[in-house]
Amino acid sequence: MDKKKLTEIIEIFKESGLGKMEISETSADKTFSLKLEKNADMVAALPVPAAMPAPVPASAKDGAVAEPSPDGIKDYNKYRDIRSPMVGIFYAAPSPDAEPFVKVGQKVKKGDTLCIIEAMKLMNDVVAEEDGEIVEICADNGSLVEFGQVLFKIF
Repeated sequence: MDKKKLTEIIEIFKESGLGKMEISETSADKTFSLKLEKNADMVAALPVPAAMPAPVPASAKDGAVAEPSPDGIKDYNKYRDIRSPMVGIFYAAPSPDAEPFVKVGQKVKKGDTLCIIEAMKLMNDVVAEEDGEIVEICADNGSLVEFGQVLFKIF
């Protein structure tokens, strides 16, 4: 395999979302084999997409608001997920000895900080995109979270 073709393959692999790639080429007298694999450090260094808006249920798009039932129990089928906009470490509080940004049952306003995700030594705030109440915190403090992983459920 010539150097130009090899360089092109490596560039395509770098730009792709693949974690592994294996190529074999056989000619009359030679066999060339290439294995490419991204390690965890390299994956974390990839460009991070902008914050992904949480999907909104059809009922919320129509302007319907989830109301508590007459007995005071909320219909949790109408909650919305707040997902991680990047790969990183989830922090529920601004420092180890501080109170968490939010707790279950707490009402939040659009723009309130919900948590911090540390990615490549940068601290990134995850903020509420709308008003609501925190129903569940789905990530543990100090844990690794993936892109698109549900961090909070909001009602």
